[in-house]
Amino acid sequence: MPADSLFDYANREHQAARAPLAARMRPRTLDEVVGQRKLLRPGSPLRRLVDSSPQSRAVPASVILWGPPGTGKTTLAHVVARSTDRHFLELSAITAGVKEVRAALEEARNQLAGYERETVLFLDEIHRFSKAQQDSLLPAVENRTVTLIAATTENPYFSVISPLMSRSLLLTLEQLDEDDTSSLIDRALVEQRGLAGTVTLAEDARAQLLRLAGGDARRALTALEAGAGAAKDSGSDEITVAILEQALDRAAVRYDRDGDQHYDVASALIKSIRGSDVDAALHYLARMVEAGEDPRFIARRLVISASEDIGLADPSALQTAVAAMQAVSFIGWPEARISLAQAVIALAAAPKSNAAYLAIDAALADVRAGLAGPVPPHLRDSHYQGAGKLGHGQGYVYPHDLPNAVAAQQYAPDAVHGKRYYRPTRHGVEERYADRVEKLRSLLGSGEADASPEPAAESERREEN
Repeated sequence: MPADSLFDYANREHQAARAPLAARMRPRTLDEVVGQRKLLRPGSPLRRLVDSSPQSRAVPASVILWGPPGTGKTTLAHVVARSTDRHFLELSAITAGVKEVRAALEEARNQLAGYERETVLFLDEIHRFSKAQQDSLLPAVENRTVTLIAATTENPYFSVISPLMSRSLLLTLEQLDEDDTSSLIDRALVEQRGLAGTVTLAEDARAQLLRLAGGDARRALTALEAGAGAAKDSGSDEITVAILEQALDRAAVRYDRDGDQHYDVASALIKSIRGSDVDAALHYLARMVEAGEDPRFIARRLVISASEDIGLADPSALQTAVAAMQAVSFIGWPEARISLAQAVIALAAAPKSNAAYLAIDAALADVRAGLAGPVPPHLRDSHYQGAGKLGHGQGYVYPHDLPNAVAAQQYAPDAVHGKRYYRPTRHGVEERYADRVEKLRSLLGSGEADASPEPAAESERREEN
């Protein structure tokens, strides 16, 4: 080997040894990739892209990888390039512009013309590229000058131009589960390119690492490397919780997602919202976020609280909670904390009413006690042949035919006729419902279904309130 080649080889080895643990542990083949089982199954598009020859037309010319941080988007791009002996170029949309893209494409053309070697162009954070910048990629993707692998943490249907989407295969990556992250940690502890068995990891420290990682492989390995460094500095060969706290400058949150803390903190969060203590509610939310609680669990609890504790005192609370739940499913950690905080603040500050909660439970109690009875004949389905002979639908009054669209007829079965399940409060918006429901009950009970509607001025005043 020539001297300059020996020097380059030694230099690369030196740089590799100095690289962060997350970079050193980057998988070199698809078989080393943890998680993403759907994408890695035999015959999957990603497998075909790796296993095929660069000239194969049976593989996609472009791939868009969409998923949360630390799920392996960059890793998969490196694996594709390494496994197929393609030339590899990497750009980040944060720092690159059209000039850098053109230079990369020119290099790819040279590789193809001079060495008949196809290029994998990995473009990270493609959602940060403007429409014009994304347009500049189209010709090279179209004629296969490059195999484009673009990565994004945002919904590509909103952030990637349609022509590029139509020429690409979209692959969705999922957060790593705890078993996957734990397997990655074990590998990093023992492999020569990792920590090579120089330290061990206490079980409670492992649990803390998994909570901190939150399904992010890069974060897990970065924290592990910091803990290993702190352990060596203290003369220990074991990473403990105390050493992790020292290395990461973060207290270990006492929180067992399968035990008492999981339920106690969740209970405290909901009771603080019910008690209208915004700050206490945010504190408990922060504990759950820091401990790596499943954000979907938190979101579900908030949706329940919006109906159980707020209800019609502020009908928008349920909309806010549902929107937060959808946002959580859409973006995941760590950004989901912001949407959850917004919902927690809105729910805690909202006027409170449990009238809807009490109403359905009171109705259920009667049903369970046998107070059901047959549906009144005039309310029964009358759309099938022979229903009229049974008297079904006869005498039914269509409310929209009346001036105020309220028909005074019996709706409930005889067993519960006249029962009042819903007892609205005078809190917040529910005061309007209380007035309206009281008037409706009066109309339905007195037979004054065709009475004149309330004066326009009164109606407008209530709408404003």
